[in-house]
Amino acid sequence: MKAFTFEKARTPAEAAAAVARTPGARFIAGGTNLLDLMKLEIETPTHLVDVNGLKLDTVEATREGGLRIGALVRNTDLAADQRVRTDYGVLSRALLAGASTQLRNKATTAGNLLQRTRCPYFYDTNQPCNKRTPGSGCSAIGGFTRHNAIVGVSDACIATHPSDMAVAMALLDATVETVQPNGATRTIPIADFHKLPGNTPHIEHALAPGELITAVTLPKPVGGTHIYRKVRDRSSYAFALVSVAAIVQSDGSGRVALGGVAHKPWRMPAAEQNLPRGGKAVIDQLLAGAKPQHDNAFKVVLAQRTLDAVLAEAKKG
Repeated sequence: MKAFTFEKARTPAEAAAAVARTPGARFIAGGTNLLDLMKLEIETPTHLVDVNGLKLDTVEATREGGLRIGALVRNTDLAADQRVRTDYGVLSRALLAGASTQLRNKATTAGNLLQRTRCPYFYDTNQPCNKRTPGSGCSAIGGFTRHNAIVGVSDACIATHPSDMAVAMALLDATVETVQPNGATRTIPIADFHKLPGNTPHIEHALAPGELITAVTLPKPVGGTHIYRKVRDRSSYAFALVSVAAIVQSDGSGRVALGGVAHKPWRMPAAEQNLPRGGKAVIDQLLAGAKPQHDNAFKVVLAQRTLDAVLAEAKKG
């Protein structure tokens, strides 16, 4: 790990300004992803700004009937919140499907959204990776691709986004709140927050340099059966091969989002119109134009079977 300087911010605007004015600076909260990347020298920040003291760790009701989740709310606390368990069950289930208890105790809401890919070639600094070193090439293409993306990919990158929570947030139409270095605030719809790779896979989200996430807001609850099903190579502490987040109504209509298949949580509201017709009709549209590699072509069928299982579970109530 390379040497760095450190400071504790007193306000969100102060934290944003500190990162913006210092080249190579990064925010740190739980550090569950960043510290690992620093140890491998994939991330080499020159300065860390600790945001843990900013009092962004509460969950509050909104005037519109939804919830405002502070950026520093720990995954364990969010999953256990009675309002989340009752009204946003898919979010609670997605959080509990991620990582280990120890990591959930440290990981934050904002940090979860900003997780970097677990593509093995991103972590292997001896291999070219456009996400780690722009313009160097993508070693995953033509390599071992079992966990890589099949849709929304480009010739520059086929990595997936690893977050379970983000898939549920996409399903729930969450909004990301931020503060910028000049103190101005803005909101970003979750659908626009994560970026597809294109020719710039190192640009993973819509945040500007120094912009700090302060909260994630959920609209008022959507009734129905909330399900999160994650298929992985082992039963715990593993990232999704395919995950399905769904809210299914009694008439068979609803919402669907996929994880483990793209560079971002994968949702297409137009495809959800086919939900009463069954999983295949939805997946055919969701994964239209998919470009799987040799090792991950199974994900197309796995996504359909997982969604079919979710719909069968929803019918049982």
